[in-house]
Amino acid sequence: MEIERKFTLKSLPEDYEKYPFRHIEQAYLNTDPVVRVRKENDRYYLTYKGKGMLAREEYNLELNRESYLHLRAKADGNVISKKRYLIPLTNPKFREDGPKPPDDYTLTIELDVFDAPFDSLLIAEVEFGSRQAAEAFIPPDWFFEDVTFDPAYHNSTLSAMNLEKS
Repeated sequence: MEIERKFTLKSLPEDYEKYPFRHIEQAYLNTDPVVRVRKENDRYYLTYKGKGMLAREEYNLELNRESYLHLRAKADGNVISKKRYLIPLTNPKFREDGPKPPDDYTLTIELDVFDAPFDSLLIAEVEFGSRQAAEAFIPPDWFFEDVTFDPAYHNSTLSAMNLEKS
């Protein structure tokens, strides 16, 4: 089960490039349900995602490079390319009715910096161990709008956008 919240950003953190990152390329074979292929550095996956916004089933099957390239060629729409920076968030804040994590508890902010044609888009995702934690999470100041429930910010939606100029 994937439980995550998604946010746009006010600005990039000054030192984001010092954190480890993965280069991700993904293409969609289907958007309802979501079936995608992903290249993450030198690893390859076929992913199925169930319905849902905050929480949904997710299954990953590892592929070899040849299988990935074969399936990517069959994908519809835009191929999404981005760098995903992994930024630790030590001692995250939660509402009073939320979980009481132990000292030195750390979440990971997955900061997505997209390549063209989506290079103006900056998204931060945070995964949680429970719905209660996700719902009670207080985002850092540099986060802007919570877009968890807005399908326009799903990569599967971006893949289906018509980018041709009229």
